[in-house]
Amino acid sequence: MTNPNVPRRPITDQLALDTLPDAPPEGERWSTWDTAAHGPAPRPDWVITALAAVDADLGVLKTGKEADVHVIRRWIPTDDGSVPTRDVLMAAKRFRTVEHRLFHRDAGYLEGRKVRRSREMRAMAKRTAFGKEIASTQWAGAEFHALAELYGLGLPVPYPVQLDGREMLMEFIGTPDGVAAPRLASARPSGSQLSDLYEQLYAALTTLAERGWAHGDLSAYNILLDGDRLVLIDWPQIVDVIGNPQGFEFLHRDCVNICGWFERSGLAVDAEVLFADLVAAATG
Repeated sequence: MTNPNVPRRPITDQLALDTLPDAPPEGERWSTWDTAAHGPAPRPDWVITALAAVDADLGVLKTGKEADVHVIRRWIPTDDGSVPTRDVLMAAKRFRTVEHRLFHRDAGYLEGRKVRRSREMRAMAKRTAFGKEIASTQWAGAEFHALAELYGLGLPVPYPVQLDGREMLMEFIGTPDGVAAPRLASARPSGSQLSDLYEQLYAALTTLAERGWAHGDLSAYNILLDGDRLVLIDWPQIVDVIGNPQGFEFLHRDCVNICGWFERSGLAVDAEVLFADLVAAATG
């Protein structure tokens, strides 16, 4: 994961350095590891936990209605300015604040989720400003904890590095020089590769269903193609199939959406067969 070719942003304003002696070298901020919730152990070797590490924002990777995703470079600076020995790229998913975020999906997806305080539950139900704020933080927490569980199950998802407020840092899926893996929707796999990709997806969805879950918003736009490997992304709306009254509706829609893409790409699959298999896995 070392990446000496990713450009670093030099600090050229010496006055700023004199005024802010604690400013990090070259980056926008010091690592936020010490103030964040951490991903599951054992951690991958590439995760940098040193408090002396520096983070730099390399730009927007994706914009969305609920969150934007940026590419973050984290490294440990050297005293002599040489190429750092520890250097990693991560994806930073930053969920929007209540004033700037669209809550068009909250009502259905949040059913079945539990909040400890009845006051918070009432506020969410009434869609007050406080309730929307609680719902907003739930999205970030839901995705982070879902990724931790799914990664622990061996499912093909990005490793969740840390959660700090509304910002979640996770594994960057792509090349070491910062080129993100393409979405399945933009890929044109061959016939033999299509069959293998569907088998990967079937296995992942079956494991997910066995735990009583559905992605809830599955499509070819929420799956990355990392070489010959599928990686499933965008999990804030993960659905409890049994606990959510609309759970099986979300599961069925996932099946229809993703099977539709495979069919249009030339692979004969049946959404109803997939749905039946996943229902059996969820209720068996």
